[in-house]
Formats: sequence, C-alpha cells, structure tokens
Amino acid sequence: MEIGIDSFASAMYGSDVLSSVDAMEQLLDRISAADQAGLDIFGIGEHHKKEFLDSAPAVILSAAAARTKRIRLASAVSVLSTADPVRVYQSFATLDLISKGRAELVVGRGSAIEAYPLFGFDLNDYDALFKEKLELLLKIRDNEFITWSGKFRPAMKNQPVYPRAIQEKLPVWLGVGGTPESFARAGRLGLPLMVAIIGGETERFRPLVDLYREEGRRAGFPLNQLKVGLHSPGYVAATNEQAVAEYYPGYAELWTRLGRERGWPPVNKAKFDVLIGPRGVLVVGGPEQVAEKLLRHSEALGGVDRFTFQMDNAGLTHQQLLHSIELIGTKVIPLVKQLT
Repeated sequence: MEIGIDSFASAMYGSDVLSSVDAMEQLLDRISAADQAGLDIFGIGEHHKKEFLDSAPAVILSAAAARTKRIRLASAVSVLSTADPVRVYQSFATLDLISKGRAELVVGRGSAIEAYPLFGFDLNDYDALFKEKLELLLKIRDNEFITWSGKFRPAMKNQPVYPRAIQEKLPVWLGVGGTPESFARAGRLGLPLMVAIIGGETERFRPLVDLYREEGRRAGFPLNQLKVGLHSPGYVAATNEQAVAEYYPGYAELWTRLGRERGWPPVNKAKFDVLIGPRGVLVVGGPEQVAEKLLRHSEALGGVDRFTFQMDNAGLTHQQLLHSIELIGTKVIPLVKQLT
C-alpha cells in the first residue's frame, strides 16, 4: 500500500491566520519533509476560496518538485469540469518534466461548486462537462496529434499538444465520492480510482468498489490495472490519546461550521469516538492503531493500493503536521509493510 498526504493548502492553523506567503512556505516545507520521511505521494487539491491557496495546484507541485527527489506529486483533485483539458495536460506534463517523471493527476467534478460560476459554466451541465473533458484529456494523454470535437470546447483538427510527459501514460486517477455511475465509469475506462470517504463507515463503500472492479473486468482490463485509492481525514501522534487531544478540537470546529452551511448535524465527542473506532472512517491515533486501521480499511474494500491522509484543515499547527509526517514515514509505513 502506498501512503501519502493530500492538502488543500489551508492558510489557517489553530487560532492563527498566517500570511499567504508564510502558509505557502510551510506547505512546501511539509512536502519536502514527506519526501525525506519516505512517504509515497503528496497531493494538492483545487479550491477557489479565501481560506485555501490551492487554486493552481500544478504551480504548487512544480515548486515542490524542485525541492524533492522521489515522492510522487499529484492533484487531489483537479476540477476537470471547469478546466481546459489541453491546459491541464500541458501543466502536468510540464510538472512531469520538472519532477523527472513523478507527476500524477486525480481528476473529478468537484465537491464544491465555486469554480462553475467563476469560469462561466452551468451547474446543469455538471456531469456532461466532466464526461466530455475526461474523454479529451485521455485522448491528449495517449496521442500527440488530436482530432476531436465536442459541445463545450472548440474542435481540434490534427493539432499537436506539447510538451509531452516523460511517463508514457501520465497517470490519471478518477476521484469519486458516492455516485455509482462515477465508480462504473472509472471501471469502464480502466482508470485507477481514488475514493474520498469523509464520514461514516468505510465498509459501506464496498459495493461501489465491487461495481468498479466488475465494470473494469467486463471492459477487459486486468485486475492489477484497477487500482483503488482511499482519501480520508486522519492524523498520527505519538499516542492514541495525544492524537485525539490534538485533532478533535479543530475537527469539531470545522465540521460543525460545514454542517451549518450544508445542513449536516453538529459534531460531538460521542460521534467522533465512533468515527475513530474500528469501523469509522477517521484514521486518528498512534502509529500502531493507525497502521492496523489502514489494513482494516483495505480489507473492508477488498484491497486498497493507496491511502492519503487529509490532516491540514483541522486546526493543527505546522509543527504538529511535521511531526505527524515524520511518524507516518518512520513508524506507520514500516508497520503496514510488516503486517502485510
């Protein structure tokens, strides 16, 4: 199992609001620390809100590429529905050159909708936009010269797209939430799947992952090509008690605020304790508990090839995040390898 981190480039930690310059510098420091600690992947999301600095993930990842040696660098996710697939490919092919073959794309429709009015797209076209643009992106990835026509972008007639990525097939993962058609689409296309599970029990997604694998099998793709990744909130500290004490206050504040905006029930300690329990989605605890939970999550979904922690939007300080990264690299990853 590959293990890494996804970040939304938050500029808020604890009670402090950092300057954008300081927040970006700290984020790049954490990516460097993840590289040095032996983590496999670091992903940057895409949002267009004041509290996040990740509106241009390829730019952040390119800066990180210059500071790192081995860690893979990915979007998490790129909102493909509101982007031009030509520019998306060019940006990540350029990142692939800078990083010497470490770039990856996780593309999706976006769980937040601010990008649609910002770039002049109609939410009524939510799925049609993504379907068409994904088709074009994959065509660009696989071919130097493109002939293509669609509804949402001017046609292309034997036009080349440069630069080309170093990797023969730039990895493109499909980021999904809980929509069955999204899982089925990833299977039919033979694309690796990144499942964002942020609440409830991980095992409830097993039927959707099974659907993905079955659709992929029907389309003729080998099982080893149908990779499954899992993205969930989590945090590692020296002990279970310390992890809970440091993570819970910021998590509760964030999810209670989001709940008011989206109509979810407020978070309390009893609900949190269920979520960090054996079947709950949150991967919070000391290294041993976290390693065991990652393996339980993998078993629940019939095998997980990649897991990414989302931890930098729960009010944790830069130093706490750095320490967690160190523990993931020096403790959690070796334990997972030892237990498998």
